[in-house]
Amino acid sequence: MSNVFIFHGTEGYPDENWFPWLKEKLEAKGHQVFVPQFPTPPVVPAKMVEWFGVLENYRQYINEDTIIIGHSLGGIFALRVLEGLGSPVKAVFLVGTPVGVRPILNYDRDSSFSGFEFNWPKIKSNAKHFVVYQSDDDPYVGLDNGKELAKNLGVEFTFIPNAGHFNKKAGYTEFQDLLNRVEEIS
Repeated sequence: MSNVFIFHGTEGYPDENWFPWLKEKLEAKGHQVFVPQFPTPPVVPAKMVEWFGVLENYRQYINEDTIIIGHSLGGIFALRVLEGLGSPVKAVFLVGTPVGVRPILNYDRDSSFSGFEFNWPKIKSNAKHFVVYQSDDDPYVGLDNGKELAKNLGVEFTFIPNAGHFNKKAGYTEFQDLLNRVEEIS
């Protein structure tokens, strides 16, 4: 079974959106699931170094059987994690992830967290599978971010209409398509 990480986004927390539902479903199948709480203070931008500090507590669980799921800013963090790995993980799922294509509601905050220059060859070499989700009515991250992300990763773009930001406000307390895809890969 895999170790699965779910990285929340800006001002997020482990018990929001579809995270608890997915964690429960995957743990029932025998996976070990981690949903770390990263520091994301309101108004003040999150700091990448602090997120890596939190992840340091979980380093021993990141290996070739690891699956990483990043939502929003958590997707940017997942990309940065991949840039630093010495060997590939099993899969990475990126949901509503901003990669610098406007419109992005929190463009300046996201840019100060990470910047939008990525080492795509290194990222691509550090995961065996990628899945990119984006919606057309996401109020935070424009559709073209998902298209650009999929293009840079060399994978099919998974478009889900009317899904908003894949959060509770958009009705996402469950995410069946994501669960199905994780189960296919694991």
